[in-house]
Amino acid sequence: MSTKEHRFAAVDLGASSGRVIVGEVAPERLTLHEAHRFPNQPTRVLGTLHWNILSLYQGILNGLKAAARTTTHPLTSIGIDTWAVDYGLLAADGTLLANPVHYRDTRTTNAPEKVAKVLSPQALYAATGIQHLPFNTIYQLISAQGTPALTAAHRLLLIPDLISYWLTGEPGTELTNASTTQLIDPRTRDWATPVAQALGIDLALFPPLRHPGEPAGTLRQEVLAETGLTTPVPVTAVGSHDTASAVVGVPATAPDFAYIATGTWSLAGLELDAPVLTEASRAANFTNELGVDGTVRYLRNIMGLWMLQECVRAWETQGTTATQTTQTTNTDLTALLQAAAQATPLRSVVDAGDPAFIAPHHMPDRIADACRRTGQPVPRTPAETTRCVLDSLALAHRRAIDDAVRLSGRTVRTVHIVGGGVHNALLCQLTADACGLPVIAGPAEAAALGNVLVQARAAGVISGGLSELRALLHSTQPLRQYEPTGDHSAWDRAAARLGDAQVTRAATGLGDEEEPCA
Repeated sequence: MSTKEHRFAAVDLGASSGRVIVGEVAPERLTLHEAHRFPNQPTRVLGTLHWNILSLYQGILNGLKAAARTTTHPLTSIGIDTWAVDYGLLAADGTLLANPVHYRDTRTTNAPEKVAKVLSPQALYAATGIQHLPFNTIYQLISAQGTPALTAAHRLLLIPDLISYWLTGEPGTELTNASTTQLIDPRTRDWATPVAQALGIDLALFPPLRHPGEPAGTLRQEVLAETGLTTPVPVTAVGSHDTASAVVGVPATAPDFAYIATGTWSLAGLELDAPVLTEASRAANFTNELGVDGTVRYLRNIMGLWMLQECVRAWETQGTTATQTTQTTNTDLTALLQAAAQATPLRSVVDAGDPAFIAPHHMPDRIADACRRTGQPVPRTPAETTRCVLDSLALAHRRAIDDAVRLSGRTVRTVHIVGGGVHNALLCQLTADACGLPVIAGPAEAAALGNVLVQARAAGVISGGLSELRALLHSTQPLRQYEPTGDHSAWDRAAARLGDAQVTRAATGLGDEEEPCA
């Protein structure tokens, strides 16, 4: 194990922005600094919503250039993590055939019905352990069957693998992200060939599987020339699904923990040694995504802070303050959260897994409609709507963790919140209150930290399993603990208001066609 400090670049692409973050690692030292941040702005063209993948790639090159300027020593390696399910199609000469389509695009609307005629939701879950999401890669491929791009395609690369290929020229398919396609068997950790064959999906489009920690190539000469990096700079496969890296970045000191990776989405669940493929698990809408070091990310996708982000966008468009509905001003998030903290708790709650909240625009109106449908008071001000959103998210966190414990047979004594939501102190406290468990918040940059840790271990800078990596996080990263307060039975009563609707949706796989994805 090396005793000197090494530098690693984490390319971390999120739904609204991308970053290149440099991690400095030694056996007892771990620090991060952001080299470059750039926007991620999808574009709708001729009715289809696309990722602006070339702009993202240029942002990555600019970030690596900034990293080359700001680090005094060469980078030891680079790792890439992004969102899941989406992909690019390449011709035989490596040319990108079309901009990748965004998972929020509506092209997959009828795909689940087509798949269900061949494989029932029950059979598909038993084979893959992945929750039924209308924009999983299998549904995107079913929707694309017969299109010129898929017909001409020689290769299919998931988004982090596409970035890695452009940087190195070497194709591969990283396993943790591949598991979200609904084409991987979580027991064998290999392709679910019978599923692909039944649906007419050609697995030969995917390059060979890679595991976190394995080599993924070396930067091409033209990339080195453009970024100013010195040779050679390897790319290392990490948990390329950002949630896989974020779970590595959970600073747990004991195995009896639950995690909530918060941001645009909330992903709440447990880390397991084996998948849970029961019908009860499917009905409860849990997914078995593969993690680092042979683990399984057993979790439920929850709408997350997307709901609040869309509310803020609507209020800023309307010119609304935290407490009024007519005055023109930009919404001050700090003031909004302060006002929400003073609002009546649990006055109204909504189901944060309801597909009615997936789409953008008019979020305050949709929240108001949901309150009316369940016979609860309609929020009158942005502060009341914000409190409704945060109470509802905390309630959904509680339900996800309770269900995960029930379905897996595991015990949970601590809840870890990582990701951007750690900055929302009110949400962290409400989650502790709802769960009746201590919440440890931090680090905010869990995905980048998990990315860097896997690289550092592969390079021999640090050693050990996940517990050793997390011990380094716990000793080096700022954390804040929230203890449960208040009347826990109030959360029981709030949950009961939503119980009938949630039970109905759970029994059908949450509509079996409309649940969101991270």
